[in-house]
Amino acid sequence: MEKMPNTQDYAKMTLEELMEEEKKMKSQRIITALFIGFLIGIAVYSAVYKGFVLTVILLVVVFLIGRRHSQSLKNIQAEINRRNNAQ
Repeated sequence: MEKMPNTQDYAKMTLEELMEEEKKMKSQRIITALFIGFLIGIAVYSAVYKGFVLTVILLVVVFLIGRRHSQSLKNIQAEINRRNNAQ
């Protein structure tokens, strides 16, 4: 399984690799959104029928997944813009 690069790795990647990574991240948006929606559905069910603790845990997980995906995409785009402006 390929490890998702962190912000330090983006500076070491070539422009072509960055563009490919950005394209891959954009195509994963739908899958990420479906997964987040699924977790929110479980959280709502849990809030209605089970209790409060699982709901809070699931909502925190949803927030962290969304934030990580969004931040990774922003970091890639920032590095691409930095390189394009430097040329």
